[in-house]
Amino acid sequence: MRKQQGKRIASLDAIRGLAIVNMVAYHAVYDWVYVFGKTADWFGTHAAYLWEQAICWTFILLAGMVSVYSRNLARHGAQVLACAMILTVVTALVLPEQIILFGVLHLLGTAMLLTAMLRPWLQKLPAGIAAAVCFGLFLLLKGVPRGFAGLADIKIWLLPQSLYQAKWAFFLGFPAKGFWSSDYFPLIPWIFLFWTGMFLWQKLRGKGELILRRLPDIPALSAIGRHSLLIYMLHQPLTFAALWLITCWM
Repeated sequence: MRKQQGKRIASLDAIRGLAIVNMVAYHAVYDWVYVFGKTADWFGTHAAYLWEQAICWTFILLAGMVSVYSRNLARHGAQVLACAMILTVVTALVLPEQIILFGVLHLLGTAMLLTAMLRPWLQKLPAGIAAAVCFGLFLLLKGVPRGFAGLADIKIWLLPQSLYQAKWAFFLGFPAKGFWSSDYFPLIPWIFLFWTGMFLWQKLRGKGELILRRLPDIPALSAIGRHSLLIYMLHQPLTFAALWLITCWM
């Protein structure tokens, strides 16, 4: 995020840092259960699902918000997408049963590139209305990768199975039968949550920045938030190594 008036908004970094801490903890439990085959019954509960969703929503909304500050969103998006492709190659070679074909980094990189391309038109939209419409579309289409539309996770309309026949369409949100990605965030519906954050911050930026700058700084979380991409790239191999050592000692 570019500096605003010579100073970063530390509380935005801190919120992202808190999401990073939660993400590392969540992935540690995920690896413990699904990679090392250990028991954690609560991980399959609705509370664990809400924990995961809170992390995802925070990351994606924040990414949309801070895109407002970017002077070269296309370059940033290309960097994030390049990191995402590295994750795809590494997981395919090292842990193919946990391959990541279109995870959150793929989503964010692609969303940034599309937003950079569409920015001249997106900026003409009334920000408040656009934020509400995008959030409504996100809720309506959240079940598309699972074959339905409705209200968030509430199934209302089943979608035609013909939409899920093309093997290349998984990145759009139409995975064919047998598709698997251990981290899966297709453009539909998640790009609408990214745009919700972007339009919302365009609308509330002035007052929002004043409020955020008054919040107390948490230096440790702010530092983590400033280096979120690096931590995201490194946390899984480090977590995997730590869990492997733990299992060796048990």
